[in-house]
Amino acid sequence: MKKSVLRLAIVLAFAAGMAAVSVQANSQQPARDSQQPTAVQPQNDVQTQDAKPFSGTIVKEKGKFVLKDPATKMSYQLDDQDKAKPFEGKQVKVVGKLDLDTNLIHVENIEAVS
Repeated sequence: MKKSVLRLAIVLAFAAGMAAVSVQANSQQPARDSQQPTAVQPQNDVQTQDAKPFSGTIVKEKGKFVLKDPATKMSYQLDDQDKAKPFEGKQVKVVGKLDLDTNLIHVENIEAVS
């Protein structure tokens, strides 16, 4: 009788330990909303990101035309140097998609700001 009680105590202790490990593992995993997709697209995916307007002055830095934004004091590389060339030294609005990894604007349009 003592052996069966001892076995039962060991089995219950083991089960309690496994339950505690399971609860701890589940609490460390982020909760998933069943309506959320399981694959998350990167925020800076240039191909799915909408084009946005950027304002500033077109200047030449290190032999390349860039958009210099005085408000943020940032310089953005421009992928279309031919579109930028006529606007050198001018205030412009550039519409394009920003690649956050390279700080490069994929230019769709450039227009002078009056």
